Amino acid sequence: MEKSGNENKALLIPIQEASVSGSSSIYDKLSDLLVEKEFLVLLKESSAGKRTSQKKLYTVFYDFAIAICLRYANTHDDAIEIMNDGFLKMFTKLDTFKPIHEDAIVDFKAWLKKIMIYTAIDHCRKHSKHQNHSMIDESMPLVVKDESQLEKISYKEIVACIQKLSPAYRAAFSLYVIDGFSHDEIAKQLGIAVGTSKSNLAKARIHLQNMLIARKNFNEYEQRAV
Repeated sequence: MEKSGNENKALLIPIQEASVSGSSSIYDKLSDLLVEKEFLVLLKESSAGKRTSQKKLYTVFYDFAIAICLRYANTHDDAIEIMNDGFLKMFTKLDTFKPIHEDAIVDFKAWLKKIMIYTAIDHCRKHSKHQNHSMIDESMPLVVKDESQLEKISYKEIVACIQKLSPAYRAAFSLYVIDGFSHDEIAKQLGIAVGTSKSNLAKARIHLQNMLIARKNFNEYEQRAV
């Protein structure tokens, strides 16, 4: 039986609270689903609307999904909103998922990743009308310093800087550099010209590099001041 939109929205209310309130769940790692047969049963039960199985599936893939959404969001709260919208889409379409390789978990992660990315794109398009101005001072000199300094910066710091980019720059960088979209695909998805996509990416790279280097220099200054 097809579920209504309200029923699907109600689905994530207790699940989100359980996942965000703490990370001590026994289902917080993919290692809890090492048995392929168990994973396929979990998908089947989730598709049939079994709440305990849906909760487990959500919790197991929470970290994987939020990491994707953070690259496209302004804040952590925005990322959670995108992620939950993505999970709602996933649960409504779960009966269409068919593994094509031996490792069903790998196939499912690829499928879920695509859903999260396109949900993030929808979010970017939805909010772009209200965020047309760059969050970055365009008068700032676009000069890349020593790029070798970037090698020691953590992924968490990189994501924090990506979030400071304007929505257009952030989308171009994440889609092209991290998620492997072509400029033609980005232009089509965002409703912009190919040249605009290329320009946004070039500016995003330089702004990001400058922010990361400034962040690293500040951290080194704090360490010397202690």
